[in-house]
Amino acid sequence: MRVVSLSTHVVAVPPPHIGGMYWIFVELETACGIRGLGEIYATGFDPNALVPLIEDVFQRYLEGYDPHRIERFWRAAYSSGFTQRPDLTMMGIVSGLEIACWDIIGKAAGRPVADLLGGTVHEKLRAYTYLYPKNAAGEYDYGDPDLAADEARRMVEMGFTAVKFDPAGPYTQYSGHHLSLGVMERCETFCRKIRAAVGAKADILFGTHGQMVPASAIRLAKRLEPYDPLWFEEPVPPGQEAAMASVARATSIPISTGERLTTKYEFQRVLQEGAASILQMNVARVGGLMEAKKIAGMAEAFYVEIAPHLYNGPVGAAASIQLSAASPNFLIHESIIDFGGFHAEVLKTKLKVEDGYLIPSREPGLGVELNQDVIAAHTPYRGERLHLQMAADAADVKQFSPAKG
Repeated sequence: MRVVSLSTHVVAVPPPHIGGMYWIFVELETACGIRGLGEIYATGFDPNALVPLIEDVFQRYLEGYDPHRIERFWRAAYSSGFTQRPDLTMMGIVSGLEIACWDIIGKAAGRPVADLLGGTVHEKLRAYTYLYPKNAAGEYDYGDPDLAADEARRMVEMGFTAVKFDPAGPYTQYSGHHLSLGVMERCETFCRKIRAAVGAKADILFGTHGQMVPASAIRLAKRLEPYDPLWFEEPVPPGQEAAMASVARATSIPISTGERLTTKYEFQRVLQEGAASILQMNVARVGGLMEAKKIAGMAEAFYVEIAPHLYNGPVGAAASIQLSAASPNFLIHESIIDFGGFHAEVLKTKLKVEDGYLIPSREPGLGVELNQDVIAAHTPYRGERLHLQMAADAADVKQFSPAKG
């Protein structure tokens, strides 16, 4: 079996851009006609600028090779240009191509990918969703704690046992910074009202996305502890594990992190420093399914759980669901409500969500196929914004910006 061709689709996500401004899907085909899907979560450059880079990695390290040789492909790309170190863009590209290889392998074997990663240990996966509250005009309104509480109550009625929100915004390129008393008060108000709305029926997950210096994160954590969040997410910017560990030691709230990290080498430092008790790798960025499985295994040895991050498209979600189904130390998985809307439209068959739980596909490979008519109608992406944006002006930290959703 040999991989002989690559197709790349940069798909524009229509307003309100739930899941990002665009998704990057790749399709591989073998000489014997088996096609595999993957998704690339690389966000630092215009997605159309990534297309020639994707083609370069494919031509150098994958074209003509047996897709079963995952380790060979991974090491060749990781070592590209005499680097051998974590690189978000390279590993995003590798992730998508590697996921597509697994889709091919599963289809050739007639088995879902989870069976090839050790076998299913979870028949269904607990899920959480961000809150997407709307005001009376039907517009998304992330600044009103009462609307957030109402939306949390609605998500619990849908079956979700955990909801996430991020009232500490906006994200700024000058993070970490120290939150003002007003922002900390707003964060506490959100937690108080959402906890009152859901009671013990659901966990509350507090997102921050690396906005704070450790001293500020510790001050905020003390305010939030009475509301017993399941986690305090990425309290400081990524890359300084000892700083995050100082926050972890100062609060009873579990620390989660990992959506902006890549490869086992970055997660190793998190584990060794005791910086987090929940790892949130994104399969479409971290280095692919095999690398994510290795990270999950490392975490298991530290009694640390995984809660895969997912703020991109449904192909990456399908891969992440297969990983989670085969991981004993799985805790919870990010969902985007019930993966309806455009997440469902781009697929021939919608991802399965039942009463707040993700149901892993038992079809061969990832269990998803693209709706090519929808893909063609939303390709290519012609916008100027990147997948996510950060505030450019440090003064913007005084203003409130909606959550990542």
